[in-house]
Amino acid sequence: MQNKFESAVIDLAKSKIETLPDFESAKRLISKRYEIPTPSNINLLKAYHKLLGNKRIKENKKLEYLLRKRRIRSLSGIVNVSVLTKPYKCPGKCIFCPTQKGVPKSYLKKEPAVQRAILARFDPYLQFKTRIESLEMTGHPTDKIELRVIGGTWSYYPKQYQKNFVKRCFEAGNNRKSKTLESAQRINERAKHRIIGLTVETRPDYINPKEIKWLRELGVTRVEIGVQSIYEDVLSLNRRGHTVKETIDATRLLKNAGFKVSYQIMPNLAGSSFKKDIEMFKELFSNPDFQPDLLKIYPLGLVKESLLYGWYKKKRFRPYSEKKLIKLLIEMKKQIPHYVRIERVIRDIPSADIVAGGVKTSNLREVVQKEVKCKCIRCREVKESYDEKEKLFLLRQDYQASGGKEIFLSFENKNRTKLHALLRLRINNDYSGLPVLEKSAVVREIHTYGQMARIIRKQTSGSAQHKGLGKKLMKEAEKIAKKEFKLDKIAVIAGIGVRGYYRKLGYKLKDTYMVKSI
Repeated sequence: MQNKFESAVIDLAKSKIETLPDFESAKRLISKRYEIPTPSNINLLKAYHKLLGNKRIKENKKLEYLLRKRRIRSLSGIVNVSVLTKPYKCPGKCIFCPTQKGVPKSYLKKEPAVQRAILARFDPYLQFKTRIESLEMTGHPTDKIELRVIGGTWSYYPKQYQKNFVKRCFEAGNNRKSKTLESAQRINERAKHRIIGLTVETRPDYINPKEIKWLRELGVTRVEIGVQSIYEDVLSLNRRGHTVKETIDATRLLKNAGFKVSYQIMPNLAGSSFKKDIEMFKELFSNPDFQPDLLKIYPLGLVKESLLYGWYKKKRFRPYSEKKLIKLLIEMKKQIPHYVRIERVIRDIPSADIVAGGVKTSNLREVVQKEVKCKCIRCREVKESYDEKEKLFLLRQDYQASGGKEIFLSFENKNRTKLHALLRLRINNDYSGLPVLEKSAVVREIHTYGQMARIIRKQTSGSAQHKGLGKKLMKEAEKIAKKEFKLDKIAVIAGIGVRGYYRKLGYKLKDTYMVKSI
């Protein structure tokens, strides 16, 4: 059978197939020709890589693209790898949060990421490696990795566990062990699988200057904070254990230190309402105390393992219907500015675990997208629509946030439907207790979207990456910092795997940041 797959790949490589429909049609013809079931993309990919390794065929980018499964996974310029922490006690007592034995609080055993973690016995090294292998097996490049550590409240775990956990992730990317975390990070700067960003999730009441320094030592570049609501009465009723002020303070501290800030927001909580939820989203982007860079909208999923289920049985709480929830999400999306990325609009909770409410629809984002033209970053990423002949415009948007000035730079097409690259520049006078950032402009994010271009095996066409857009954005940021704000230094909160990129631009590593005199 394998020889027939190899013959099929040779036939496909010789053909002039350009579109996915033509590709599927060609597979059916091959099935008849070789008297085999219609071959899966995975089997064809295995045969392709074997032929490539034996030098029986030449590298074929078009065929690789056609064979790739779930292409969206690498169309944002990176691949995401989520690694779950071991089960551990949580400081929170939220009434909506599920608790299942053997998994971190707020997670359920049937969630895909949790199942992968259980199979790996919560070993971060094994989770990382198996995820990378899965992505490669389905045809995705894995040079640039956005690592996301999930599970409970990260900041509540013992510091030594945190350090070992992150070290194991870097070792998996490096494919070798290291004596220290610092050593593993240095190796990753030139590794095959480079961790270009590291995200952890925690509570706002656990963010303080000491925690900020610790997160930087680990290599964290983005923090997801469980905000859930910006109303005191809703937070109190749901027993969140923190106040709105702590959310505001955490947001300011993180931005001043250069972190990207992601909010987890939960509509349909007890004590809230349709009107109140809409007002919450309006305030998120009109009140400078908030202004998150990224957003995860997790409408409440009512599960039996939560205390709130008891309220539901006693008719003290009633979740939104699907129709009402979709209407709410449409109104919420209308409030989103161009500089915000909506990462998720529903949590990956298996529908069988949800008792009631309107969140059993797994493709909720697509349903909502048909009803409203969203301006968020994710909805405007260039993805597969890159055209090297299309004229791009350098755009700028300034706004006040958390006591500082944010400058959002981007390369987009004329009508702003295709976002190719972006940069977030922050100007402020408070640096969260980090001397390295004093009297410095801070680049909090720089990202070029579209199909991921390989680092080692350079890709010259079909992607917005490696076209110099990032360099142009950095040059513009330096110009703004120098001329408009009279600053002579600029710092970047660079992921470990992209430090080399900034060195080429004249930056040097200092106290975990890439710094340059301008």
